[in-house]
Amino acid sequence: MVKKLTIDLSAPDPIPEAGIQRAVELMKSGRLFRYGEDRSGELDVAAVEREFAAYLGARYCVAFNSCGASLFVALKCAGVQPGDKVLVNAFTLAPVPGAVNHAGAEPVYIECGDDYTLDLADLEAKASRDTRVLLLSHMRGHIADMDAVVDICRRRNILLIEDCAHTMGARWNHQFTGTFGAIGCFSTQTFKHANSGEGGLLTTDDEDVAARAVLYSGSYMLYAQHGASPAPDVFDRFKYEIPNYSMRMSALAAAVLRPQLAMLPERSAVWKSRYELLAGLLSRHPLIRIPPRSAKEDFVPSSIQFTILKLTADEIDAFVTRCAAAGLHIKWFGRTEALGFTASYEHWRYVKRPPTLARTAEVLSRLCDIRIPLALTDEHCHIISSIIHESLPAD
Repeated sequence: MVKKLTIDLSAPDPIPEAGIQRAVELMKSGRLFRYGEDRSGELDVAAVEREFAAYLGARYCVAFNSCGASLFVALKCAGVQPGDKVLVNAFTLAPVPGAVNHAGAEPVYIECGDDYTLDLADLEAKASRDTRVLLLSHMRGHIADMDAVVDICRRRNILLIEDCAHTMGARWNHQFTGTFGAIGCFSTQTFKHANSGEGGLLTTDDEDVAARAVLYSGSYMLYAQHGASPAPDVFDRFKYEIPNYSMRMSALAAAVLRPQLAMLPERSAVWKSRYELLAGLLSRHPLIRIPPRSAKEDFVPSSIQFTILKLTADEIDAFVTRCAAAGLHIKWFGRTEALGFTASYEHWRYVKRPPTLARTAEVLSRLCDIRIPLALTDEHCHIISSIIHESLPAD
């Protein structure tokens, strides 16, 4: 009899005590807005912007109330206009086509490869004069060959925006994700690498992009209170032209976030060790395939993905159901209906339906996903492996 999994894989780690104390101070003061009219000194959100920019080695950082908001503003800062076409991964999550739709643009989906990253040949084929921007998702922490991506974007005159919702702290060939393109966008939603409940961070080295992002975020004329933003004269070029979209991060979110940024290296090591143990255990079953990862990819895996071979859709559905009965909840991207956070390009009917994406459809039809909470132990990993192996046919 296989043991039942009792840990909640969706349970986040507690907020660090320093964040709790600062949050309590803010609640007692009532000063939860990121700006102050009559106060001097750096406020919490400005400190997060300064510290995260320093962590990445970026010149500028702007804090938003969600990663989706930062993606939308990144598109606006890139000059995307209604009716434009934006290249995006076919394997992504709903906030990405949502941000494109919010900007009034149309997504052009790039096929997904067997390693869960965008297909470089399809990117090359679909890059054209009509597609000036690539919104690249490092989906579920899988990083494409960034040397090749940057080369294609350079040759095709495409502006690169990186969606790093799943790669905060990850690197390709020793360089942080989010620093390859013109703009990087990061998530601080509860289920990501740092938890402020909801939140987003936009980074860039371009002073014009940074100034516009600050104004779009909703700074009013208080932009000097940002922690990593351009000089005031840069804002003079835009301050009467950029609308206020009121997408700011709150002081409370920043307060609980700040101490977690310093914990990223430690957390990354824990996630990677759990991933490697799970990958080794799961790969022992002949019906499970976990793609090998490049030696250049220093990833931060807060989840693990695997492909189920040979089984039909009904058999995979039955497998997922058996795992759930044993306490292991697996996300399956091959469902005909969206469920929870899990959806695919076929479910997003508010954007133009793409031509057939045969390769992506095949990859997603067999793709399973499991969260890796920081509290996961070696014993939990062995239980997960046992549940999965017992729930699958022998071959």
